[in-house]
Amino acid sequence: MIGYVTLGTNDLPRAVAFYDKICAELGAARMIEMETGIVWAANGVWPGLTITKPYNKEPATVGNGVMVGFKARDHEQVRRIYEIAMANGASDEGAPGPRVEGFYAAYFRDPDGNKLNAFVMD
Repeated sequence: MIGYVTLGTNDLPRAVAFYDKICAELGAARMIEMETGIVWAANGVWPGLTITKPYNKEPATVGNGVMVGFKARDHEQVRRIYEIAMANGASDEGAPGPRVEGFYAAYFRDPDGNKLNAFVMD
């Protein structure tokens, strides 16, 4: 159902370095590279994740209530993604652990403040 998700950044090189590491852990690579943004996808197939400077040239801001969830293979990958994020400038929004029955997740914000999570359904 979802084709791609776009998140804004005010520091494209920093954001690209952050998402290159997260996407590599998820098996995704750069699919489209533009001067103002990058698109990552697994095996070059949508859905994708886009990080970009806003088209209107206004500062990027965080959407209240907006979050992107990265589907992990297992609990260990949830923990690895969280650790990669923390080591690369993320801020903690909830360490890896069970949330509700059958749902294991970790929550964090990228260096621009966008809320993300890594999760697995048991």
